[in-house]
Amino acid sequence: MHYKPASRQAASRILYTACSLLLLSLLFATAPAYGQQDYVGHYDFFVGPTFLDSPHVSLFEPGIHTQAGMRLRSWVSLGFDYSFSKGQLTLTPDLLPDALRQQLTDQLTQLVKAGVIPASYSLSVPADSTTQTFAAGPQVSYHRWKPVTLFLRPSIGYIHEVATPRPAATDPVAQGIVKELAPEGVKRNWTKFYGVGGGADLNFTKHFGLRVQADLVWDHLFNDILKDGRYTVRFSIGPAFQWGRNMVK
Repeated sequence: MHYKPASRQAASRILYTACSLLLLSLLFATAPAYGQQDYVGHYDFFVGPTFLDSPHVSLFEPGIHTQAGMRLRSWVSLGFDYSFSKGQLTLTPDLLPDALRQQLTDQLTQLVKAGVIPASYSLSVPADSTTQTFAAGPQVSYHRWKPVTLFLRPSIGYIHEVATPRPAATDPVAQGIVKELAPEGVKRNWTKFYGVGGGADLNFTKHFGLRVQADLVWDHLFNDILKDGRYTVRFSIGPAFQWGRNMVK
């Protein structure tokens, strides 16, 4: 069971619109008349909708993303990053480690020979997924253009995922395999992720702007039943606020 295609299409339209806004802002920002920002707040906060996309496991998860930071200098800050998202993925034999996949193939072959399942049987188990990400670290910002603030950061932290398999009630074979792989009916896992992120704040006032950002990270969740790690893209857009003493002065 996947998210409806319309969900991915809607996310793609949002991403296209956000990138267009960012490009237009950069074009305007290159005009000499704008000059650099004369106010950079000591504190920074963001909250907005997000989506995580992990194509390798066909996982698409919309959710919420929040950040809080404190600037040490006008160009560098330290902060905390958290996101929560939910979606669905589909588990298939090709995602399993080689030994486990071969064991499963042998079991299915025996069931075909016994006439329990047809030769055309294809194992596919939908699962609900809930993902949380936790990160903290530095961010470098560029404030030379008033209309837009560019930023770049390492994206390093921990990811927690809860996967709940939902085999079809009419598929006893899938139900039996799920009991072998997840006896408690649910799989939970913590692991590290690392990558890079960045984006831009479109500054409407000195205290308020629209943040557009993306992260590309790698992790290997559930390495006991999944053969490969995966790349995940997280895209977020929403209001950003800054306040406190002026770090420019």
